[in-house]
Amino acid sequence: MRNYCLLQRVQPRMKSRKVSFLERIMLMSFLSCIYLTSYSQVDHWETVVYETDTWRYLVPSSAVPSSWNTIGFNDASWSSGQGGFGYGDGDDNTTFGTTVSCFQRIVFNITDVSAIDQAVFNMDYDDAFVAYLNGVEITRDNITSAGQPAWNQPSDGLHEAQMYQGGYPLQLIISSNFVASNLVNGQNVLCVQSHNQSSTSSDMSSRAFLSLGINNTSSDYGPTPLWFVPPFVLSSSDLPIVVINTAGGATIPNEPKIDATMGIIYNGEGVINSVSDPFNEFDGNIGIEIRGSSSSGFPKKQWGLETRDPSGNKMDVSIFDMAYDNDWILQAPYSDKSLMRNVLTYKMGWDTDRYAPRTKFCEVVLNGEYQGVYVFMEKIKRKDGKVGIDDVTPLDTQGNGLTGDYIFKVDKLTAGGQVAWTSPYLTFSSFSTIDIQLHDPKLDSLVPVQLSYLQNTVTAFETALISPNFADPVSGYDPYIDRGSFIDFILVNEFGKNVDGYRISTFLHKLRLSEGGQIVAGPLWDFNLAFGNANYCQGGNTDGWEIDFNSYCGGGLNNPFWFERLTQDPNFANEMNCRWRDLRAGKWHTDTLMAYIDQQAAILDQGQARNFQKWQVLGTYLWPNNFVGNTYAEEIAYLKTWVTDRANWMDANMFGSCSNWSVEEIQSTQVRVFPNPADSYVLFEFTELIGDGTLELFDHSGKLVQTTSIQNAYQTEIDLTQFANGVYTYRIHNTKFQPIIGKLIVQ
Repeated sequence: MRNYCLLQRVQPRMKSRKVSFLERIMLMSFLSCIYLTSYSQVDHWETVVYETDTWRYLVPSSAVPSSWNTIGFNDASWSSGQGGFGYGDGDDNTTFGTTVSCFQRIVFNITDVSAIDQAVFNMDYDDAFVAYLNGVEITRDNITSAGQPAWNQPSDGLHEAQMYQGGYPLQLIISSNFVASNLVNGQNVLCVQSHNQSSTSSDMSSRAFLSLGINNTSSDYGPTPLWFVPPFVLSSSDLPIVVINTAGGATIPNEPKIDATMGIIYNGEGVINSVSDPFNEFDGNIGIEIRGSSSSGFPKKQWGLETRDPSGNKMDVSIFDMAYDNDWILQAPYSDKSLMRNVLTYKMGWDTDRYAPRTKFCEVVLNGEYQGVYVFMEKIKRKDGKVGIDDVTPLDTQGNGLTGDYIFKVDKLTAGGQVAWTSPYLTFSSFSTIDIQLHDPKLDSLVPVQLSYLQNTVTAFETALISPNFADPVSGYDPYIDRGSFIDFILVNEFGKNVDGYRISTFLHKLRLSEGGQIVAGPLWDFNLAFGNANYCQGGNTDGWEIDFNSYCGGGLNNPFWFERLTQDPNFANEMNCRWRDLRAGKWHTDTLMAYIDQQAAILDQGQARNFQKWQVLGTYLWPNNFVGNTYAEEIAYLKTWVTDRANWMDANMFGSCSNWSVEEIQSTQVRVFPNPADSYVLFEFTELIGDGTLELFDHSGKLVQTTSIQNAYQTEIDLTQFANGVYTYRIHNTKFQPIIGKLIVQ
């Protein structure tokens, strides 16, 4: 086995709703017998420092000497008291008045360092802490600074203690290498500085424990607490194994990316992968950072990766046969205890013949410690094989290049997003603003004319959509969008009853004019809280429309008016009804979806058991669970029942009607318009023979300015020398094909 090293953290669980404390202890012991593969040298575990031991502590009112965390520091002037320390929650043996920080030290004796193969530090805290062994920092949470935080530095945010409400302390696994390098026979010192969000906070907690993995039968310390579970070590998996090692074992930050290496072991479908096997799917340098918004607060972190060459430059690669790129995501299902809601969603996206991020279940080892089941997946980008086909560079300031491809979104700003512009129109019902962000290219890489072009295009779509004549096929919204993509986007969001749908993680992209020039809805993104996994804003209900979110759960981020308005167009609603029937008759048939969920559960059968040994959350409420299953099988059964009930409700209540669904579908064709923008002429080329057709051109006001007949032709050319410069709408009619509508620029 490779000699991986350093740290692992296990966050405390929230209070259980379903399982008693004793039952959880029995379950953890049972799982340990089945799934736990401890380091080969550990014979048993003992605890050397308890929270209830007598510590030296200081509630400071001025700077503390930097040597306070070393064994030689004289703490005789400090107070002594029984841990834990704090106030406000009734879980403290030593209390004091409101404060922003508390410093504590305890000296403990080690009989024989060579008998210690591993150590575990457990910490329950409110709101932040930094811990040290013999002056060396071992971990911190919820407080950022260079070196020791100042005595009066507040935490980065709120963090509630867990043990007093039936939860579990954070767990940090300390490797044998660290133990050998930093612990000594005889006296050692464990130091903790705890920090509050403010000096007037209503509560504070600091409860620390240190346990040792002993490699012989000696008994020099004390028994471990009842809740203590030995660390888990992955040796093999039927899923791909992703091994990440950060430089020096550094903790991964929110940003910026730090240097690391990544190796992936994947011997093929159905073949066991061992951590001792060579890296055969990827072996190289990466940059890595924590990603996500609300999910970044979960103990199981998701990460953004950047594959790099030996010189540290971005390097495009294909991993698991995904599209070549240098940006990747390791998504961490945590509150989604099925582990598959995103995977299911993206599969449904592909079912509509549209791009969605490709995914691969895997198990992750970070700095030698098992992290659980993850989803290795693509990041949404303008990239061949992903979204669009054309890059926008700063040189694309006119003509066809100016017109696309752009990826933009409606999303939270908490993950570092920037508002590119605010829509001049408010949302329906809640009357809040709609802020647009740029995704690819980023806002700071666009030149003003590009931003102006995209903003004007989207605003023109909104203006047409909100107008009284919005449903007119020429002067309304239709020429601006790929209506099929909006229909599919709505259907997936509604099927999942996605509480974040439309208002968060909603991506759209604007195609280049030579590719049609339309606004396309999608790709789909972030459905962890969908399919019945949210207990707020009716997210757990299988009835009702998410498109009506603003009317029953307004406030804060709300749905843009776009999607609700589109369903008010009878033609759009009817087409959506027919599309729903098509999908339900095939790829979204209940039997098909149930079989897919069962297939993914089978793929995860072994991995999920290890994952829930690592993250002991089965039977425990995690925000915002609508259902809490005691077993993985119960979580899957709930998902299947919810999907079935939701599909049945949508069958009975779908927008519009589809009178001709049972008859043969009208064929569709595609057209290539070139050049576009054009000056003296434009050529329309069709993928099918057009017989007895008509091509109409309308100016910006909707006035018909040209009609051209098409007779049994694959192409037709129009002389533009008599046309004024500007944007025109073309519409091609034929009884055999659906109408074709698009934009043409004359310059």
